[in-house]
Amino acid sequence: MQRRPILAAAVTILLAICAAVPAPAQGVKSRPPAAAPQCDPANFRVIVDVGHTPESPGAVSARGVDEYAFNLALAKVIDTKLRDAGFNRAHLLLASGQAIPSLVRRVAQANALSADLLVSIHHDSVPEAFKSMWEFGGVQRPYSDRFRGHSIFVSADNPDYQGSVTFAKMLGAKLKARGLEYTQHYKEAFMGSRRRLLVDPETGVYRYDQLLILRTARMPSVLLEAGSIIHRDEEELMGTEEHQLKIAGAVTEAVETFCSLRPAKTQRASTQR
Repeated sequence: MQRRPILAAAVTILLAICAAVPAPAQGVKSRPPAAAPQCDPANFRVIVDVGHTPESPGAVSARGVDEYAFNLALAKVIDTKLRDAGFNRAHLLLASGQAIPSLVRRVAQANALSADLLVSIHHDSVPEAFKSMWEFGGVQRPYSDRFRGHSIFVSADNPDYQGSVTFAKMLGAKLKARGLEYTQHYKEAFMGSRRRLLVDPETGVYRYDQLLILRTARMPSVLLEAGSIIHRDEEELMGTEEHQLKIAGAVTEAVETFCSLRPAKTQRASTQR
């Protein structure tokens, strides 16, 4: 017989609690989610460094073509692709002269430009021990079909090592998404002094701390060995416009993603005043 008074008391308490909760204000909308960060390509400077020089042209391909010719051709395609994507401050970095002096000048130019990112373009070869001989164009030339694929290098001595690794992984992922595979021979003991630490096995990022262009540049920096030109099949592939555009597309997409995560130096400077 006492249940009804107890039930009535419970209802009274519940109504009091509801009355204490403020009703939502009329016309007040919920706050929309924060917008995803966006890249401002007009204020983001990318340096596309052309590895080597005409006087110090780097490796020689299986058909006798200097590496510098491959580097320059691919770098030009990348530069065009970046500009098409709105990165009008992209800078194609060229130099002349002998190896070390020209490299020092390239690094000095890159630092003077106060860029947000540096991508150095190269093409790979192998140690002499891995080469064989074949005849091409009536000439005996060295080649090696043992290893193929790209590789990406960073230096732990770079002042923004983490930024370098972040972009390197992005680039490796974009290349992988296009069906391109990185070479794994740099992690093997048989490479001896040329063996490198594999930073990321998913995207083919290696550490090469001693590389001057990477450790002395004052911005995130990566070196892309786009492919092996001592490999006879890959050499032909690297010379095709279709493959160059595939690599350039991967670089551009990686730059766009990296740009969206890191404000350009010009933007940072304005916000710090």
